[in-house]
Amino acid sequence: MGSEVTLKHIAEALGISAMTVSRALNNRDNVDEKTRQRVLEKAQSMGYTPNHVAKSLVSSKTYTIGVVIPEITHAFFPEVVRGIEEVTNSSSYQLFLTNANEKFEQEKKAIKALRSKRVDGILISSSLTVEDYSFYKQLIQSDTEIVFFDRCVENIGASCVSVNDKISARQITEHLITEHGFTKLAYLSGPQHVSVGRERYQGFLDAMNKHDIPLVDKWIIEGGFQEKAGYKAMKQILDLPRDEFPEAIINVNDPSAIGAIQAINEEGLSIPDDFAIVGFTDDIRANLLKVPLTTVHQPAYEVGKRAARKLLDSIENEDEPTENIELLTTLKIRASCGCNS
Repeated sequence: MGSEVTLKHIAEALGISAMTVSRALNNRDNVDEKTRQRVLEKAQSMGYTPNHVAKSLVSSKTYTIGVVIPEITHAFFPEVVRGIEEVTNSSSYQLFLTNANEKFEQEKKAIKALRSKRVDGILISSSLTVEDYSFYKQLIQSDTEIVFFDRCVENIGASCVSVNDKISARQITEHLITEHGFTKLAYLSGPQHVSVGRERYQGFLDAMNKHDIPLVDKWIIEGGFQEKAGYKAMKQILDLPRDEFPEAIINVNDPSAIGAIQAINEEGLSIPDDFAIVGFTDDIRANLLKVPLTTVHQPAYEVGKRAARKLLDSIENEDEPTENIELLTTLKIRASCGCNS
């Protein structure tokens, strides 16, 4: 029967109503799990294919959502997308994925293209180069449903799903202070107009203030989220006289830390003997380095799932509240900070 199979055919085969079949296939709550499984198995065995065109005509929806990520070269965002796909696949939504390559102009073009396809909503992690949020405000005012993830834009009327960046950065800084006694701490930060750069830097400052450790300006360097930024920032520190080196390097994320490690290795120095170093993300490479990297584990897959669920809830319920959802992180203590793995 292939694509000719309808809800009515499945309902007749199971001896239930077409409405119950529809609810089961659309993952509604008012169907018991046993019935849902019977419907899914029968639909698969009969070769049922959802008719999205017909559904769109009835509901004025396209059953598509767009996703805009700032970059795809590191493991975090692909893992987020996997979480998004789990939710959209089970809810019969199609996914359009775009990559802004950390360029806001490219991000705007992607969003405009997604809107031209009449997607029902858009998930956005903002690019590094955006500082004026008027574009997002106009997007929200046009009744486009959007949810930010990881990199939040606050106080403009959109939900965001992220992790507790400030608390996590404070915790990993305090680990270096309380467990190792370090007081000479450098921080290689991300851009301060990006939420994760700003929040993680504030967490570092909170830990330093709590323990009455003075900041040293030449050890606080704003770079970026890529390896080359961490490498360049670390080279600035390595250009200082040896007796002015910090004891530990805290990085805004793991790619920055990996770039810093490269710079340290090129100088013939070692980790953690010459410098302790920590990151943030738990990049897939973190535990594979010659000296495994102490870092903060972000639940990227869960971030994707929660963001997608929030967006679909907003699409399907006009009274869905705006929320900032923060997921918990965990410290991954490894050898780079001076601990045994």
